[in-house]
Amino acid sequence: MKAEKLYLYLDKEFEIEKLREDEWSLLDLGNYVTESFRETRKGLVLDNSSEIQKVYTAVFPSEYVLDKLLTTDEREFLLFTHHPMIWDTSTAGYPFRNIPKKYLEELREREISYYAIHVPLDRNGPYSTTVSLARALEVEREREFFNYFGVQVGVIGKTRHKSFSELSDFVEKKVGHQVKRWTYGESKITNQKVALVAGGGNFPEIAEELTDTDIRTYITGVTKKSRDYEPSLRFHDICKEHGINVIAATHYSTEKWACSAVLKLFENLGLLSEFVEDEPNLLDYE
Repeated sequence: MKAEKLYLYLDKEFEIEKLREDEWSLLDLGNYVTESFRETRKGLVLDNSSEIQKVYTAVFPSEYVLDKLLTTDEREFLLFTHHPMIWDTSTAGYPFRNIPKKYLEELREREISYYAIHVPLDRNGPYSTTVSLARALEVEREREFFNYFGVQVGVIGKTRHKSFSELSDFVEKKVGHQVKRWTYGESKITNQKVALVAGGGNFPEIAEELTDTDIRTYITGVTKKSRDYEPSLRFHDICKEHGINVIAATHYSTEKWACSAVLKLFENLGLLSEFVEDEPNLLDYE
């Protein structure tokens, strides 16, 4: 498929011109990045191909993902990710890193293009992060909540599980690794209603919004309590004060379902596509 045609299709499908985006203040890809991405922080990051033979999707452009892709002899494909930077909570401060230059150079040489959207994929819709997470966790969606950069990104719905421990066990089984259980409230799930925001959902504004509802069970990805990120401490204080139990399943494991769901979009275009597994960072909730 002609690369330019695919880029334009994705721009239109995700309405990137209509949506605001995170500023990605420390993003720096030098002269490899497209001028449009330098200005908007969304859409086509690296324009290295005239033809696209296949699409690979991933949550982050991590070294782990890039090494997987670059050990093949494939050329002329598109990498599609949710974030334009590498997620890294191993050190204090900003939790994202830039793609190392050696990878940018090889991507250019191999004619591999790169497209990334954050807010447009978080916005509730058929491929979105939280909707896809709710689907994976068999939560029957009832309504949306939490406004992020002008769009709704959270889901409130009904689970078949009646207790916090039972639901936690189920989430753990689905993601395939240990989850963090912040037990701030009662064990019974009120009316079997839960709230979800995939990824970094440890905003105090989310907890505040839930205090005005009867929802006292919340599922997200990141809940790390760190003095370097005071809003997360306030998030925990609010949850503790109002008895809101929280399940944290890492940034990656709560957002990977969207990057898998979006394969359907590329298949409908007649393009081969594949989701690239990454590794969950358990530091997300320590």
